[in-house]
Amino acid sequence: MEPKNIPIFILAGGRGTRLASVVNDVPKPLAPVNGKPFLVYLLENYIEQGFRKFYFLLHHKANQIKECIDSLKNSILTDCEIHYSVEPTLLGTGGSVAYTIQSLQIKGDFLIVNADTWVDPISMEQLAKSKAPSIGVIFIPDVSRYGKVTIEEGMIQKFEEKKENAGSGWINAGIYKLNADLFLGKDGEFSMEKEIFPKLVFENLLRAIPLDTDFIDIGIPEDYKRFQNWIISGRENKL
Repeated sequence: MEPKNIPIFILAGGRGTRLASVVNDVPKPLAPVNGKPFLVYLLENYIEQGFRKFYFLLHHKANQIKECIDSLKNSILTDCEIHYSVEPTLLGTGGSVAYTIQSLQIKGDFLIVNADTWVDPISMEQLAKSKAPSIGVIFIPDVSRYGKVTIEEGMIQKFEEKKENAGSGWINAGIYKLNADLFLGKDGEFSMEKEIFPKLVFENLLRAIPLDTDFIDIGIPEDYKRFQNWIISGRENKL
């Protein structure tokens, strides 16, 4: 499937409590960066690579996010297909995806990204071309904040919990290629990372797609500031 034909699910329903000390009047995806919401940079990033079909999975301050997206329909989103899925309550990563699949009757493969995480366009294309189910992984010098991923022959063997002084290793980049069939019969609140992925790992079906990418999660103030500085600098060097 060509990148422009595969849907992207954008997880944007969380409360963003870690960032509340510096951004408390708008939901985290709309955190301002050099006069523009972070979410707009993400969409520009995806559109640059040819993606045109977006599903926004919303809950907290959903109307603010919808207003931002609707304001882009005559500019960067002119030729894009836009869908909204507003959870009645917070359903977790897995529950929100299952709710969207069922309520909008989605079939086939799709990508999942977080609305507070940046990866470069080339990485998105790599994942789009992979075979589902697959997860983008990144090698970093300190995995303490994220938890470690163990990989053998291209397949994920284990997810380790976060721990102090964990050293270098692979981490889950929070971008996935999955198929709607994985969510058949699932409903209510549940975590994709705790209920879907462990079963796939046990069956040796979950592929790891190594990414060499600029990567940042703006969920904490320090990294939000780092992304702001990167944009202001004209995106010099790596993040």
